[in-house]
Amino acid sequence: MARRLSGRLSFVVIAPAIVVLLGLSTALAIGAFGVRDLVSESDNAAALRAQLLVETLVERLRATPEEARRVVLERATRRSGTEMLLVRQDGSIIVDATLAPPRQSQIEALLIAGAGEAVTLLGRTRYYAHPLPAPLAHLSLISFVSAPEAPVTTRSLITSLATLTTILIGVSALVGFALARDVRADVTYMRRRIAEMAREGAAPSGKVIPVRAIDEVGLLTNAFNVVVDRFEAAERAYGQDLDGALAYDKDRSAFVAALSHELRTPLNAILGFTDILLSEVDGPLSPDAQENLTQVRSSGEHLAALIDDILDLSALESGELRLNRQEADVYAIAGDVVRELQPAAAKKGLELLLLGDTALGKVDARRVRQILTNIVGNAVKFTSGGKVVVSIDPQSDYVGILVSDTGPGIPKSEQASIFEEYRQSGELSAQRVGTGLGLAITRRLVQMHGGSIGVQSELGVGSSFAVLLPRQPPEPQDMPAEIPPLLTASSRFNLSGAG
Repeated sequence: MARRLSGRLSFVVIAPAIVVLLGLSTALAIGAFGVRDLVSESDNAAALRAQLLVETLVERLRATPEEARRVVLERATRRSGTEMLLVRQDGSIIVDATLAPPRQSQIEALLIAGAGEAVTLLGRTRYYAHPLPAPLAHLSLISFVSAPEAPVTTRSLITSLATLTTILIGVSALVGFALARDVRADVTYMRRRIAEMAREGAAPSGKVIPVRAIDEVGLLTNAFNVVVDRFEAAERAYGQDLDGALAYDKDRSAFVAALSHELRTPLNAILGFTDILLSEVDGPLSPDAQENLTQVRSSGEHLAALIDDILDLSALESGELRLNRQEADVYAIAGDVVRELQPAAAKKGLELLLLGDTALGKVDARRVRQILTNIVGNAVKFTSGGKVVVSIDPQSDYVGILVSDTGPGIPKSEQASIFEEYRQSGELSAQRVGTGLGLAITRRLVQMHGGSIGVQSELGVGSSFAVLLPRQPPEPQDMPAEIPPLLTASSRFNLSGAG
């Protein structure tokens, strides 16, 4: 509520209002203390007057005959406007010069106290009791002097204070209004200039704001201008660095493209002539020559695969790679991959199985084939015995792919890093067969499809790689925060999604 009100009320209104409230609070405090002091001074004056009257009259009463004491006390009462009692020490009254005498018990209490406050028909009074000199020491004189709650001068004090407060608060409110208006104008001007900088299409570094006043707002404006200057310098430096980076990236892409072309041309010739020689069209080959040529062809194909991986990674990093989505059957694509890798699996004595059913989705068939080839190829490559199972699970919104093997497994400490560039798991002897780009490229291709990839592995038991691909290409705003887990009857592991 307080925030809502402060947001609606203008500073131009709040500042004078605060001045008025503070002024009124101060005036009320001064008035309260002043009235309290007046009452205190009035009480002290009444007490002193009662004491002076008693001390003056006791001397006169000692020299006054008994029959004339009443006349003296009544005359003194009328002239002074007070009340007086001449009493014995036991509280009995001898001369009553009051409007209504107190009871004897009360008189005894007054005599014991000697001085203080009492309430009579005059109202609140200050009294003073004093015994007469000898030989009348058995008598005491009590005087009651009025001590009102509001002294006569209270009204004058309040009137003067109200007048002075009105003048001071009025002047202060006008000054506060003027200052608040100027501050609000400066702040509004600064806010408007900053809003102009924030508009779409405006220069990122902004413009310097003119300093209109030498005050806190002026200091703030100057500090903001310093930030703008530094941001402008940083923007220039960033622009220069970005231009250099773009130029470097452009040169790198050109170099990679040129290098791949220069490497592919002789490599294709080597592979072509190797195939010709292995076909024995020019005559039979000895067993050693066939083994050597087979090794040459295997190395050439491996080099060609490395060149393809480097080109794909470069295209992914530069954003040049685009998906060509069409309706395709992921199960059929997996079947082609399994057939291609079947000879390699059979050579190692592995059982390569494909499970599942037709799973249609709008995907890039070439890139899905590349994803499957990388994952299944790695499973065949690093599994020395047992089997590799490829499962295709058509779900409602996603196509699930699960590749399980009975290989050596991946340590938990390395399961996250295997999806990074140039990172491999396992012993060095097994890592030499690749560059560690296959899974990194696979992860990026899966992410481009709006899917997720994860791994579950146990040392000595095997590994399971799971991929989820959406059937329809999701919009950026429709990308799910979490990809649902892949559930497959043939899976020995649950999906630990890493998208």
